[in-house]
Amino acid sequence: MDETFHPSTLSEILDRTAQLYRSRFFVFLGIAFIPTAALLVPVVAVFLFFAWTRTHPSDVAAGVVGVLGTIALGLVAVPIFVGVSALASAAMSHAASRAILGQATTIRDAYKAVWPRGWRYIGIYLIEILAVWAAPFSAWFALVLFSAALTVLARSAGIGEGGFFAFIGFLIVIGLVAYGVWMSLSLSLAFPACVIEQSGVSAAIKRSFSLAKGTKRRILLLYLLGMALSTILSIAVVVPLIVVLSLLPGVNSPEHSEAVGTAAVFILYGARFAVQALTRPVYGIALMLFYYDQRIRLEAFDIEWMMLKAGLTVPSPPQPAPQPSLPPALVMGNPPPEAAPAAFTELPAAPASAETTVHSAAESTVHSPAESAG
Repeated sequence: MDETFHPSTLSEILDRTAQLYRSRFFVFLGIAFIPTAALLVPVVAVFLFFAWTRTHPSDVAAGVVGVLGTIALGLVAVPIFVGVSALASAAMSHAASRAILGQATTIRDAYKAVWPRGWRYIGIYLIEILAVWAAPFSAWFALVLFSAALTVLARSAGIGEGGFFAFIGFLIVIGLVAYGVWMSLSLSLAFPACVIEQSGVSAAIKRSFSLAKGTKRRILLLYLLGMALSTILSIAVVVPLIVVLSLLPGVNSPEHSEAVGTAAVFILYGARFAVQALTRPVYGIALMLFYYDQRIRLEAFDIEWMMLKAGLTVPSPPQPAPQPSLPPALVMGNPPPEAAPAAFTELPAAPASAETTVHSAAESTVHSPAESAG
């Protein structure tokens, strides 16, 4: 899928997302399945526990132990889920970049590539959670308490029923939702920027804010289309399963009603997790395409890429480090290696033919003593 880079419309990005996903379906699905399974396992454990407590309502000691075990499981599962989700998002960006550039990769290679900088991706993931979800929810909770206090004071003072405060609170809630959406769009390119440019957390956040300017509407449309796709897939998966469940013999009997209800809830949640694993790669691939598209529009990345492929921009080969026994200033003929441009950190090196041409041109200017004497 190594095509010529050019500014793309939203329809072109969506079409290419579908092509890339279809071409490496099992790789992307495997990357997305790992965080889904990390969340599904504790949820299933809690679900089975509550199903068991319904069958043993009089066993108080077992219920208390089960609740404490559920809390302990949550304290262990949440950090694991955050770490796995952050690594999965980074691995998805890495695999999407390789697919866009026409390079092969596997599930293991994608996770192995992002593992050394895992703490960066966890930091970005936590910042996204705090900025998009925790901050608006905290403000909403404080608003609810403040509105309740104002309503009580208004009623005690005989001012009214507090309808004005409720209206102001409604407007503030709309503002918080708008803030969460805006922050989500602004941070949407943080993982691609961090993976491709191998930058730090703060640099990746700033980079995302910079690159997301001018394309937030298109990314918002991507999110809305993704939500619609998730809804359609959920209906397509759940409805046939519910129909099959309702056709089982004896399903309407009173003794089986509780078991049927438990199975229906399990089917709903299982379908939700399956759909999440199927749709997660769509966001990862499309956001990587948006990242490259914005760099093309703002930084002429397509020209840099063509120069790299033509051999006009050849990254400097790594130089051996100076010996510890000698000061760096005394090491002659060994200048410090120049850092490769950030644009090519995750990109492949120039073709071998280009490097051969450069070295051949350099060698042709050096003559041996025998040739000079001749």
